[in-house]
Amino acid sequence: MTEPAERPVRRWPLIPTLLVLAAVAVMIALGVWQLQRKSEKEALIALYQRNMAMSSLVAYPELPPVEDSFLYRKSSIVCLEPVRWDPRSGTDRKGKSGIRMIADCRTGVEGPGVLVDVGIGDDFAPPKWGGGTVQGTIVPGPEQPTVMARAMGKAVPARAMLVADAPVANLRPSGVPSADDTPNNHLAYAVQWFLFAAAALVIYILAVRRRLRP
Repeated sequence: MTEPAERPVRRWPLIPTLLVLAAVAVMIALGVWQLQRKSEKEALIALYQRNMAMSSLVAYPELPPVEDSFLYRKSSIVCLEPVRWDPRSGTDRKGKSGIRMIADCRTGVEGPGVLVDVGIGDDFAPPKWGGGTVQGTIVPGPEQPTVMARAMGKAVPARAMLVADAPVANLRPSGVPSADDTPNNHLAYAVQWFLFAAAALVIYILAVRRRLRP
């Protein structure tokens, strides 16, 4: 009698396995990077909180980008003339919604000027305000670069904005952004990347084991 031929030994596919392991390694690296970003963001929020506790005035940083040490500090500027108005939705300090009146102020012959939030109104009509001295809090401006623009290196440095302590006539004081409003979702992103890596590895192992099963 002839002996039955031995079945060929099935081995793990080399190239697909290497590709999956490389993808898993990238996902784990992204998770670790998010954990590092979490620590950096926590340090940044702590800096902002210290800035908010300071009452002394700093010179307004007219040229972007604005250093983190200036954000949420008190400052004062002289608006020679509002050259443009940018009404946007916002809330006053009591939480009531309205239209935030942002003036693009001329402060000298040259330079980009200063963005000033002079208060909250009930409609889009700009206030009758010709300028003057404004004291308030330095916050990130309304136009911030997107994540995609930053990743592609095409981000334009964002201008800061001064939220006036006292509104101009017929407006309500605008709510001042807090350091606590700074998003810090890096831990959640890290967990997602680690879960993606684990899921990819488990799914691949199960698929290959099913394929190798006699």
